[in-house]
Amino acid sequence: MILFLAGDVMTGRGVDQILPNPGDPTLWEDYVHDAGTYVELAEAAGGPIPRPVDPSWPWGDALSVLDRIRPAARIVNLETSITDGGEVAAGKGIHYRMHPANIDCLAVARPSMCTLANNHVLDFGRQGLADTITALSDAGIRSGGAGRDATHARGPVIIPLGADRRIVVFAAGTRSSGIPPDWAATRGLAGVHLLPDLSMPTAADLAADIRRVKHPGDIVVFTIHWGSNWGYRIPTEQMRFAHHLVEHGVDVVHGHSSHHPRPIEIHHGRLILYGCGDFIDDYEGIGGYGAYRADLRLMYLPSVDPYTGHLARLTVVPLQARRMRLHRASTSDTVWLRDLLDRLSRPYHTRIQLTDEDTLEAGPLEGGP
Repeated sequence: MILFLAGDVMTGRGVDQILPNPGDPTLWEDYVHDAGTYVELAEAAGGPIPRPVDPSWPWGDALSVLDRIRPAARIVNLETSITDGGEVAAGKGIHYRMHPANIDCLAVARPSMCTLANNHVLDFGRQGLADTITALSDAGIRSGGAGRDATHARGPVIIPLGADRRIVVFAAGTRSSGIPPDWAATRGLAGVHLLPDLSMPTAADLAADIRRVKHPGDIVVFTIHWGSNWGYRIPTEQMRFAHHLVEHGVDVVHGHSSHHPRPIEIHHGRLILYGCGDFIDDYEGIGGYGAYRADLRLMYLPSVDPYTGHLARLTVVPLQARRMRLHRASTSDTVWLRDLLDRLSRPYHTRIQLTDEDTLEAGPLEGGP
């Protein structure tokens, strides 16, 4: 069984402006006040962008990979609100939104589920969150990690596969990713599933939820927005938290928030992605942090044994963002990513190799756990 996992999908702001139905471009940032500026920056870096583009444009070459692989489920972190209303969240420097009429930009990739437990889904308040959930639902896209109350936000998303087989997705976020504490869903208030911490009691509480829901033969994915935007170090609390979940019923830990990929670990035969990096956004042409090569994006395609949940194989397809569109990465960039991820992942007993097809493959080091 092959899954498709990606990091942050941000189809708002500049991306929204090149789509067929751009919304109000007004921004409330310190230095940029019109979303069209981000289009101009991307064009200065990569060349002209036609307008309007087809809704499939931002996904670019990723769509042909998905058509060829045909994964059983497609799970992404949707890091934007989908609304043309709501109130701008006070105290935040950056706000993302996509006009609901551009929902085809998401639907074209046929995501099985979008996690909303992140630090941008309430950029336009609780009305913006409600609009987002409605837009996704109307397009036939499941969402999780945020909802009309704590029960709804915390509840799992069930992706049926037929023949009584299921993928069960739990979604959550942490304050370390920038989620404001007052965005947390409560008993009577909409919001995100915001974890209080990454302690062992919190992990045990989540594991109890998983035990109540997981049926024999289910594959459980835990998708989590955590950590800083930059840097490769994995805090000890993240590693312990991920290990505990894997040891108590989770088959894949899908981490995101960082603007670039972080180490990959195979723990007790199960996959942990500590940070998947950005996938779709309007960040081209923005200066700073160039050494991280955040223009390089990754498609994670784990093949999971449907009976045991063990990772059979992890294929990683490198892409590059250019003109707000994803293109297959060059061989030299793919080698650069291989060297980086192999160096980062070896302390976690995982090695990364280059395949004959200019993709990457992860596997356990000899002697690893």
